[in-house]
Amino acid sequence: MITYMDRVVISSAVPYLQKEFGFSTVTIGWILGSYYWGYSVFQLPVAWLGDQYGARRVLTAIVVWWSMLTSATTTAWNAASMIAIRTLFGAGEAGAFPIATRSLSRWILPSERGFAQGITHAGSRLGAALTPAFVGLIMAKYGWRSAFVSFGMLGLVWAAVWFWYYRDTPAEHPGANDAERELIASSVGKRADQHRVPWKKILSSPQMWILAMMYFCYGYPLGIYLQWFPQYLNAERGFSLQKMGFYASLPLFAAVLGDLSGGWISDILARHSDLRTARRRVAIVGFLAGGAAILVSSLAANALVSVAWSCVAMFGLELTVGVAWAVPLDIGGDYAGSVAAVMNSFGNMGSSVATIASGYLVKYFGWPSTFFAMSAMAFVGAALFTRIDAGRRIC
Repeated sequence: MITYMDRVVISSAVPYLQKEFGFSTVTIGWILGSYYWGYSVFQLPVAWLGDQYGARRVLTAIVVWWSMLTSATTTAWNAASMIAIRTLFGAGEAGAFPIATRSLSRWILPSERGFAQGITHAGSRLGAALTPAFVGLIMAKYGWRSAFVSFGMLGLVWAAVWFWYYRDTPAEHPGANDAERELIASSVGKRADQHRVPWKKILSSPQMWILAMMYFCYGYPLGIYLQWFPQYLNAERGFSLQKMGFYASLPLFAAVLGDLSGGWISDILARHSDLRTARRRVAIVGFLAGGAAILVSSLAANALVSVAWSCVAMFGLELTVGVAWAVPLDIGGDYAGSVAAVMNSFGNMGSSVATIASGYLVKYFGWPSTFFAMSAMAFVGAALFTRIDAGRRIC
């Protein structure tokens, strides 16, 4: 939840930044996209640290890092400094989900992984959904800088609680009883050597690259909904700054339901069929529904109808997320964090391309062109998922 709160604060601040600094739409696109540069480049190195030293220590360190950078956004004085801060912030957040996935691989049974990942990502979308409304109120009363400082402090509190409570394995946690430890060990298997990540197997697997490209296609429309949607509602649909925050949140609340539903349905299907079929069915339906709803939302004449169809679009797209993040657990075993890092790196490359490209698309072709590109990516994502086999391990 906190990763996405810190990530999307800036989306609601765009009108304030443009007013104070005079940034153009294209410049805003580069600022929003710079987060994904750091995120994509540092995905593998930080995930490797998680595999090497454990989720407890590494996740604590990176949350402290990005929380400090969230607050440091208030010190930016021009576009270049803001791009630099956002890039470093993205580098800090890079390892969050791969390391969390590795953490789940040591605690969660195979039959529960889809729903567990759905809960994790539902938390992120809930954070993104709640943030515009809260940030709008904070910024209106105390200025845009106060919101960044507030959310940065929240991350520091979480890091302290995590380090105090979490343990890397059930054997290390005083709250786990012997029966729980035995059940998890028998289902998850023996812990692999942390110091020897089989990168050759991971990077030479065709399935790994299909998974990565699929997540690129998912990341493209997600980047627009997270970074540009509030501005779209304000500039194109005529919502006031106050209403903008509320209506920008609605598709993200729908995303929460999609995350929970997708993982849950996939786990149910997995109990009655094979993993390949269970993961594919949910993800393909989600991509197709999302792509179709994006098209309808962009063509709707009424602003509220457009928001409603955007809710349907995000629900469809998020049906795929619990499934997509369960696949690294299915095929990567104890190296799920490293597999997830490759996948997520490409997903955030998609979001980076989307946020930067959209500034130019809006400038030269208008807002509808942005949504047409989003829809096309969703349909390609559905096609790619037909080639993913969650039942075939790669390492």
